Amino acid sequence: MALWQGKSKRMSTGGRRVLCAGKRKFEIGREKQFTKIGPQRSKAFRGMGGNLKMGVLTAEFANVIDKKTNSAKKVKIITVKSNPTDPNFVQRNILNKGATISTEAGEAVVTSRPGQDGVVNAVLI
Repeated sequence: MALWQGKSKRMSTGGRRVLCAGKRKFEIGREKQFTKIGPQRSKAFRGMGGNLKMGVLTAEFANVIDKKTNSAKKVKIITVKSNPTDPNFVQRNILNKGATISTEAGEAVVTSRPGQDGVVNAVLI
């Protein structure tokens, strides 16, 4: 089933809105692909204008930046510590922007959007 991202048939007041056009292909969304911890797997998605977005399905490593030494390292991800988006994401080890992860270098906060950027970037706390 496709996700439609167009205007609703109902107004915020509850009244009915008469649509001037039907559903269009560019208004279709896609199902959520949550990034989990595991061996590296990614998938290409078609964007507007035929552009490609690389989404990470499972990630094993993260590019962690240490602000004190101003250096970046590729570090293994151990687990998800907390996630302000949804507490259930911690139990399922789902990575997204803002999630606090435990790595070999220490705890870090994810700064990229792995499902759309194709890479997991993080900053040490």
